[in-house]
Amino acid sequence: MSGGLAALLDDVATLARAAAASVDDVGMAAGRASTKAAGVVVDDTAVTPQYVQGLAAERELPIIRRIAVGSLRNKLLIILPAALLLSQFLPWLLTPILMLGGAYLCYEGAHKVWEKLGGHHGEHPDEHASGEPALIDEDVVVRGAVRTDFILSAEIMVIALNDVADQPLVSRAIILAIVGVGITALVYGVVGLIVKMDDVGLSLAQRSSPGVARAGRALVQAMPRLLAVIAVIGTAAMLWVGGHILLVGADELGWHAPYGLVHHLEEAAHSAAGALGGLVGWLVETLASAVVGIAVGAVVVLLMTLVARARKGSSASTSAH
Repeated sequence: MSGGLAALLDDVATLARAAAASVDDVGMAAGRASTKAAGVVVDDTAVTPQYVQGLAAERELPIIRRIAVGSLRNKLLIILPAALLLSQFLPWLLTPILMLGGAYLCYEGAHKVWEKLGGHHGEHPDEHASGEPALIDEDVVVRGAVRTDFILSAEIMVIALNDVADQPLVSRAIILAIVGVGITALVYGVVGLIVKMDDVGLSLAQRSSPGVARAGRALVQAMPRLLAVIAVIGTAAMLWVGGHILLVGADELGWHAPYGLVHHLEEAAHSAAGALGGLVGWLVETLASAVVGIAVGAVVVLLMTLVARARKGSSASTSAH
């Protein structure tokens, strides 16, 4: 009896260790997958604050909360099941889909660079053409933000899935759910902090203590610069991640030369830099990926511009007749 109990307890302990190891494996895989999607996460964090510009301060966090809920719904109820079905029945489609997403990131990054260099900025969303403030429909703001987030969320989830494609189906589902919830909480938590930092600064600036008031004013003055830096980082991240996705995808589909060249440059920089080889090699690989990203993105921007002009000309010609 005691021997049977001891054997049972030993089996339970073995199962517990296996379960713990499985949880550790899932956690580590989720961490790796999240890291691979970091560039898109930075872009998502950089893009979102623009949607609450012009809103009353007390409506900023409720709007961000609604966008976060919509983002989570996209990831868990639409993107995750679709990604799992693809990985289970059409796994060969994942690389082309990932490359399409990479090309979109390159286009977005190159388009932002083109706007910055050319001064092509659209009308501010909270003003009419006359310059007077416009009423902001929060539902429209949320729907637009969730639509944009859907594309970035899909890219995040496919990147994560591509990193854990060799895991069993249940593990894949758990990992993607962890990535989806974790990244959503991270992105919109950071966005919430960013959009409320100026309110915190204003509150501190009104304190009686000169030192605290000075810190508050400095925080308020620093916010536009911080948002500008985040926007630049987001654009760079899109070009880097998009270019890297295209390089790796092309290599997996059989075109080895571009990725092989970048890998050779990375290895050469690693060997030449000595103790800093890891960092320098990573910088070279990142720069090369960004160059690919800006080149591909520029081509897509040019094609989209030509198509838009052709449509505009065709429309004008039709209306003239």
